Amino acid sequence: MKAYSVDIREKIVAAHIEEKISIRQVAVSKSLVQKLVKQQKSHGNLQPLKPGKPRFSHLTNAELELRELVSENQDATIAELCELLALKTGNWVSRTAMCRCLQKLGLNRKKKHCTVARQQLQESKNSG
Repeated sequence: MKAYSVDIREKIVAAHIEEKISIRQVAVSKSLVQKLVKQQKSHGNLQPLKPGKPRFSHLTNAELELRELVSENQDATIAELCELLALKTGNWVSRTAMCRCLQKLGLNRKKKHCTVARQQLQESKNSG
């Protein structure tokens, strides 16, 4: 369903707040009026919000750790970087999330496999 225009949203909120018309008499759903009034109070505007839930990623604030991992393990694959990050921070991320984050940071990955990074992973797994 298409979002209501800002003009209609303003009229709905004005009818309820300024003209003291009850939510049920505004002629739209009760939940919409409540949502718009709440949005007006919290955000100060009635612009349509982006659809969907905000998503959280463990990579959001891990730029420094990720840059260190990449510099220490230059030939590591994306899957190996996911494992190394999980060992370092305790937070597991998917290969897709890691790939997107590396692209945003401008850290290009080589596609060759590195035996050194694999040995480090094996050593850390065996010691832990």
